[in-house]
Amino acid sequence: MGDPAGIGPEIVVKAFRDAPALTRGCFVVGDVATLRRAQALLGDPAGVSIPMASIDHPDEVPRLPPNCLPVLQAIAPPQGVVVGQVGAAAGQAAGNCVVWAARAALAGQVSAIVTAPLHKESLAAAGFTYPGHTELLQAEAAAHLHRPITEVPVRMMLANDEMRTVLVSIHMSLRQAIEAVDFEGVLATIRIAHRALAAALGRPPRIGVAGLNPHAGEGGLFGSEEREIIAPAIAAARAEGIDAHGPYAPDTVFMRARTTPAKAGEFDVVIAMYHDQGLIPVKYLGVEKGVNVTLGLPLVRTSPDHGTAFDIAGTGRADASSLIEAIRMARSLAPDALRGA
Repeated sequence: MGDPAGIGPEIVVKAFRDAPALTRGCFVVGDVATLRRAQALLGDPAGVSIPMASIDHPDEVPRLPPNCLPVLQAIAPPQGVVVGQVGAAAGQAAGNCVVWAARAALAGQVSAIVTAPLHKESLAAAGFTYPGHTELLQAEAAAHLHRPITEVPVRMMLANDEMRTVLVSIHMSLRQAIEAVDFEGVLATIRIAHRALAAALGRPPRIGVAGLNPHAGEGGLFGSEEREIIAPAIAAARAEGIDAHGPYAPDTVFMRARTTPAKAGEFDVVIAMYHDQGLIPVKYLGVEKGVNVTLGLPLVRTSPDHGTAFDIAGTGRADASSLIEAIRMARSLAPDALRGA
């Protein structure tokens, strides 16, 4: 359900209300009282009644009536949550829901998880040592596989109907992100993107790789990372049979990759060197269309590409479009035998 102080509960209720066919077979991991408050806040403007059902196990979902909102009470009811504000209680609730969902997915009880937004400050205030969903899910996967977390490399992909980008680094300072651009990290990102998209597209993806510096270093005039790190990683990937090209100037590679009704993009995905380099162009095309997909995990995880929106939480104005697209994406990525669950 995401952070109970943010818009997560509201957009979850809206998704079940507005996309009943898509959400059939889905259920919410969270707190019944929190979801009931969100439901009451939104009212019933379309004249569509959505009954809420409390469940104890995912196996109950297929037996529920259609157009129902099932909620699995996976946590103790959070106390002291103030809508629109950072708080440890909200962070604890959000984090515990993610942990429950991750373990259920790793155990094969669910086919995919879609995470509503949580707030990183609230998560930290609750004592979670991870900067976000991605790192928390990575830790859960590593524990399940009995491996060090470093042996479960994950990457963040943001996608919409016009563009995809996969990031070499995720949540860290810009200074740290620049230092994180090394041969192994770039090559691992290309490999992870190749494997994930080859499975999703049914063919080898065309991969464009962005440079780090202006003009992709301009032959070393504006930086040596392209020549010394990124280009050798691309060459190594190509030697493995991966269709990767670059490094290209970061200010033009995304335009080249964009697919529109008038023109197909040159690339299926762009490898970006750091968080904002990759996310700004995708989000500029429309936050309501974007979906965040975590690659490299032994489970399917998607999420909307926006945050908790504390400024409008509790007003009923939040748009559920990105969450609905995240549910649609999760179904498309889930194993064939499990897409209906």
